[in-house]
Amino acid sequence: MPGDAQALWAAFDEQADGLDILVNNAGIVEAGKPIAAVTPESFDHVFAVNAKAPFFITQLGLTRLRDGGRIVNISTGLTRGAATPELISYSIAKGAIDVLTLTLAKELGPRGITVNAVAPGVVDIDMNAAWLRGDAETWKAVAAESPFNRVAKADDVADIIAFLASSDSRWVTGQWYRRDGR
Repeated sequence: MPGDAQALWAAFDEQADGLDILVNNAGIVEAGKPIAAVTPESFDHVFAVNAKAPFFITQLGLTRLRDGGRIVNISTGLTRGAATPELISYSIAKGAIDVLTLTLAKELGPRGITVNAVAPGVVDIDMNAAWLRGDAETWKAVAAESPFNRVAKADDVADIIAFLASSDSRWVTGQWYRRDGR
């Protein structure tokens, strides 16, 4: 994994001379796996994408990130108050992102760099397509969880990410923002 992060930054360095905004939006889910069904290989894969990759991408990106920059980590509402046993590996990995957010906010504050997390609920994106889009009853049940009675679109989450990446968020760091339509 660190080698992948090094390759990413090598390609970046060929095109740019510094970084202002880093959004860690890695995410995979292996649904339907309560704790008894999680294998070490499955756990390692989910953790590698959801926690390890953002950690090392951020670690190697810090020398490129300019003072006053922004880091936005994508977490999940499943780390606080919405436990789903079939997504335990995903939830644990995203919990690591929450800790990374808090720790980096403290460490990078002296450089004027803000670090925040956005925690979406269910969003109509490719990661959720297999179980969400093909089942009208599931779609209806997910929509009913929100007072808006609809499933979130990517734009519903992108707006807060844009805010946190902007200079308007200069006095906001170490925060976790639920973005699940509630």
